[in-house]
Amino acid sequence: MSGVPTLVVIGGGPRGTGVLERIAANSAELYGDRRLDIHLVDPYPPGGGRIWRQDQSPLLWMNSMAEDVTMFTDDTVEQEGPIRPGPALHTWAADVREGRITLDSDPGTLAEIRGLGAQDFPSRRLQSAYLRWVYEQALAALPPGITVREHRAHAHRVSGSRDGRQQVWLQGRAEPLLADLVVLTIGHLDAEPDAEQEELAAFAARHGLVHLPPDFTADSDLGSLPAGEPVIVRGLGLAFIDLMVLLTEGRGGRYEDGVYIPSGREPVLYAGSRRGVPYHSKIGYAWEGERPPLPHHFGPARLDALLDGAGPVDFRRDLWPSIAKELGHVHYHRLFAAHPERTAVGWDDFEEKYAVADADSPELRALVASAVPDPADHLDLDALDRPLDGVLHPSYDSLQDGLRTYITADLERRHDPRNSPDLAVFLGLLSVYAQLVRAGDIGDRWHGFFSHLASGPPGPRLRQLLALSRAGVVRFLGAGITVEADEERGVFRAGSATVPGEHMEARALVEARLPDPALRNTRSPVLRGLYEDGAAGTDTGLLSVDPGDGRILDRDGSPHPRRFALGPNTTARSSGAFTRPRTGGPAFRQNDATARTVLAFLRDLSCSGRPTA
Repeated sequence: MSGVPTLVVIGGGPRGTGVLERIAANSAELYGDRRLDIHLVDPYPPGGGRIWRQDQSPLLWMNSMAEDVTMFTDDTVEQEGPIRPGPALHTWAADVREGRITLDSDPGTLAEIRGLGAQDFPSRRLQSAYLRWVYEQALAALPPGITVREHRAHAHRVSGSRDGRQQVWLQGRAEPLLADLVVLTIGHLDAEPDAEQEELAAFAARHGLVHLPPDFTADSDLGSLPAGEPVIVRGLGLAFIDLMVLLTEGRGGRYEDGVYIPSGREPVLYAGSRRGVPYHSKIGYAWEGERPPLPHHFGPARLDALLDGAGPVDFRRDLWPSIAKELGHVHYHRLFAAHPERTAVGWDDFEEKYAVADADSPELRALVASAVPDPADHLDLDALDRPLDGVLHPSYDSLQDGLRTYITADLERRHDPRNSPDLAVFLGLLSVYAQLVRAGDIGDRWHGFFSHLASGPPGPRLRQLLALSRAGVVRFLGAGITVEADEERGVFRAGSATVPGEHMEARALVEARLPDPALRNTRSPVLRGLYEDGAAGTDTGLLSVDPGDGRILDRDGSPHPRRFALGPNTTARSSGAFTRPRTGGPAFRQNDATARTVLAFLRDLSCSGRPTA
């Protein structure tokens, strides 16, 4: 048996790549010239992993501009390890175009790189090429004593005692990989259907209907949706946008001067959701001038005070008031700094009174009303989050006009720099997310709110949605959507709170969302096995980890000395494995902390000799 310490990383996507990059960055300080064998396990090519793999439609875009995507640290990341700067996606593309980086890729991706601008929305295939290059750079930066071996396979079990070597069992391999430490960097995974999805699937099977459960849209069986037939779609987030693209342009349709020209192969999408509207458009202008003071009302000290209270933390009761104050502060700071002609008092006077007013109190509302004359300049988080609450339409035809007006107004606002407080709030949301990573499992309400405001589709996609709506290819159902299985008629029936008393029927239902990341439903045998082996799970089903270094927590709260986990299935989930430059990158901070803990453990193990298995 080799005496070289061994690390197994399960998951070769951007999170696994980020951990390898941090191992390379920290190895000189913490590991010296010692030897280390790393095994990287993923059935998909490393770098992009499943979600960002090269093998998907070029019609699918990122929902971030090229200048807003980086995999490299900068001095805004709060980490102990060294900064290793590198190009953001748009500068990397420029380096490829100008010959400073040689890229072996397919002609379509190379053609896209040649035309890519900083404010363009790249395809996921292009992002895959960037992530692959970052992965290769991370390998090249490793010292000579550290080697990486790739295993294109599924990991299906991790076993081993707390004090001994771990066994990582791979599909199709009789003997396990032996590891001194295991790091899970698993991204979004498939899930078993919950009770409702099982009932809907059984109903569809009985009546010869089509039911597509939550899935990564690129992997859904969209060929089962017939042309010209109505399809109920539950969900208006990013999975819906992908669905919309693949069932329209993906079936031969095209846009001419803002008008959609059908191919005749499209189904008719009847789409609704809890909110009844798509996510807010990505903001279409760059920040100018002074950066907002972040964090201010919701920084580490305030979060520590909230977390140190007696009893469990309730998001709405304990965290939300400080978050709302933070977002309001950054909104009005930008308004007073960039658009003072729309304010009636001085900033210092306003800020002093704002600081002592409770969130959403009569005093705060009165202060804003007196200092900011135009209600359009007021920050109303509830209205932003649930714009159709209390809105009723007499018919679906009326709703179509109303939703097109709403989407058009949202596009205009999010692309007009006169509304730059919106961009300040976006930066505030990123700051809040960076703090909340330490708060553990706070439920899904924050993540849904964040995604709706900050992680919406590119503006061009919403313009396409408007064209599809005008062409009758997409029909909006409204908010509070309900879906019923009509056994007598053998159809799905959908309705909403926005158009009470009205329903529509279809022989196909698509759940346009990613599978639930909870342990209770995951199809990942590794995650299920960890839970069965004593790992702690939260009430919402996430894997409990130490927010400091990502160690998996046992049910008694003690960290497992040899198992780590990062990503959306954990209580330390962050807003993404990559981020926009100079915004702190909480995932980068987590990667660095985990890599440093891993290297220190393996260094001490190497010095003391390997314990018996």
